[in-house]
Amino acid sequence: MKLLLVEDEEELSAIISKGLRKSGYAIDHAYDGEEALYLYTVNEYDLIILDLNLPKLDGLEVLNTIRSKDNFVKVLILSARSDVEDRVTGLDLGANDYLIKPFDYKELEARIRMLLRMSFTQKSTVLACGELKLDTVSKTASYQKSLLSLTKKEFAILEYLFLHQDTVISSEQLIEHVWDSEADLFSNALKYHIHSLKKKINESGCQVEYIKNIRGQGYILTEDNHGAAE
Repeated sequence: MKLLLVEDEEELSAIISKGLRKSGYAIDHAYDGEEALYLYTVNEYDLIILDLNLPKLDGLEVLNTIRSKDNFVKVLILSARSDVEDRVTGLDLGANDYLIKPFDYKELEARIRMLLRMSFTQKSTVLACGELKLDTVSKTASYQKSLLSLTKKEFAILEYLFLHQDTVISSEQLIEHVWDSEADLFSNALKYHIHSLKKKINESGCQVEYIKNIRGQGYILTEDNHGAAE
């Protein structure tokens, strides 16, 4: 999943980013409000972590601008503004959650996981497609009782497919949501990771083709074995 972190304190931004990347998230950075709006305009994000005390453009203005055109992207305010009125204003302007600094990193990550699940019908932290399962908290995947030894990138791809189960996802959409925007992605990287992911699922004893390549369209995670695939 791809997140935009809007935080002008570079040291704090680096700490948060390091932790989230270790958990498998793709992270873009913005250090002021104008840069945040620019990155939001040119990229797709699953969630925006937004500070309020920003140079050039205040975080509430950034939020108001985003919400004037987009009611779907998740926004988590992360701010030292602790007054009730600030929290009420942020939530009324369309923030999905509000976390006050200083904060515990584990709570931040838990809130991120919660927000990323909010728009999906499956609310459990453990997602399932037949006997293939993915735990969004422990960041593990398994088939029946066999734990899959996945890289962070393979897990991120599988997680995105799980969250859009039974929907065809284009290669472009997967790349947009799984890799950082500045990543130097060579043309066969996604195919390589998909191939490795499918191989590991098969090696666990799975006889079902859960991840299908739909010719000319992309990839789909489904328990249904019917349908055209490469």
